[in-house]
Amino acid sequence: MKDLYTSLFIIGGAFLVSVVFYNKWQEYKAKKSVERAFSGSHDDVLMTPGKDSGEPPARHEPMLFATDEETLSAADLPHDDIEQTAEQQALEPQMGSAAPNPEHAPEHGATPPAAPQKDLPVDALIDCAIPLPLEAPVRGDKALVALQTLRHVGNKPIRFIGQDANGEWQPVAHGGVYTTLLAGVQLANRSNPLNEIEYSELVMRLRQIADDLGAEPEVPDMPEVMQTARALHQFVIEHDAQLGVNIQSSGAPWAISTLLAALSRQGFDARPEGRMVMSDGEGGVLFSLSTNATAMAETTGRLTLLLDVPRVSPARDGYAAMVACARSLAARLGGIVVDDSNQPLADQQLADIAGQVDAFYREMDAAEIPAGSTRALRLFS
Repeated sequence: MKDLYTSLFIIGGAFLVSVVFYNKWQEYKAKKSVERAFSGSHDDVLMTPGKDSGEPPARHEPMLFATDEETLSAADLPHDDIEQTAEQQALEPQMGSAAPNPEHAPEHGATPPAAPQKDLPVDALIDCAIPLPLEAPVRGDKALVALQTLRHVGNKPIRFIGQDANGEWQPVAHGGVYTTLLAGVQLANRSNPLNEIEYSELVMRLRQIADDLGAEPEVPDMPEVMQTARALHQFVIEHDAQLGVNIQSSGAPWAISTLLAALSRQGFDARPEGRMVMSDGEGGVLFSLSTNATAMAETTGRLTLLLDVPRVSPARDGYAAMVACARSLAARLGGIVVDDSNQPLADQQLADIAGQVDAFYREMDAAEIPAGSTRALRLFS
C-alpha cells in the first residue's frame, strides 16, 4: 500500500510539473507575439502578408500524376497548409516553378512575382518550407553555427535559405545578413515519404535553433504535411522506372579480366562501389553496367545495361545511347541483345520502348519534375 501511495504521489507531481511547464510555454509564446505586434521595427512581410491585396491568394499544388484508375483533378490533391505569404509568392518563381497559370493568378490585381534569378536549395514543390521570421537581422556567420547542427531528419535532407536586406533569397553564407530564414525539409525520396517521427524531430530541433537566433518558426500542421509527403512519394513510386537491356553470350562465357578491359575501351568507368558506369560527360551517369557475376567469379555469360530513366535528361537521349552501346558490345564480344527472358530484342521492339520512354518524359514534364532536373535527382535518390 505504501508503494501505491508513493507511485501516485510521483505521478501527480509529474503531472503538475507538466502543467506548469505548458503554461509557461504559452505565456512565452504570447509574450513574443505581443512584442512583435507592437514593436517599432520595420514591417516583416512574412508577418504582414498580402499588403496590396488584403489577403494572400490560395496556394495551388500542381497535379503530380493521373493514375490508370482515374484522372485526378487539382482539388483531389493534398495542399500545403502554409498560408502563401508575400515572401513565398516572390520565392516560388526563384525555386524553379513553372510560369503562372492564368487560372491561378493573384486576385485583386496583385503584381505578379519577379522572374527567377537563380536556383535555390529550398524548392517549394518538393520541400516542406518553414519560415523563421527573425526579431532582428542575423549575420550569416552566426546563423550557420546554429543551422549546421540540423542537416537531416531520418534520410531527408534539410536546407536553409535567407532573405537579405534587399529582399532577395540566397543560400545562407558567411558574410551575409538576413532578415528572415526559411527551412526546407525534403518531403519524399525513393525510400519513403517524410513521416510523423521525422517531422516531430524537425520541429523540436528547429525550435531550439529558432530560440538561439531570436526567431519564431511558423510550423505547418502535421496532417497536411504528411498528406503532401505521401502524395509526392506516390508520384516517385509510379515514376521510378529503370530500363535494362542484356547481352547474352552466343558461345563460351567471357573472362571477367578480359571483359573489364574491353569495357574500359568502350568508355565505361569503374566506380569505387564496384559499378561500371557510362558518364554523361558532366560528372553524371548516363547508364550503368552489371556483369551479373560475384566478386570471386572468373567468367560471365551475360551483361546488363541499366538506364535510371527519371535521373537522365531526355536531351541526353540515354535510352538510344544505351541501345547503341549494347549493340556495339554484342558485335564485339560475340553476343546477342536480349530481354530479361532471354528473348532477342528486335528493332521494332526497341523502337516501341523508345516511344514509351518519350511518353514517360512528357508525364514528368507535366508534373514540373523534368527527368534529369535537380528536382528529379533529389527525389529519385
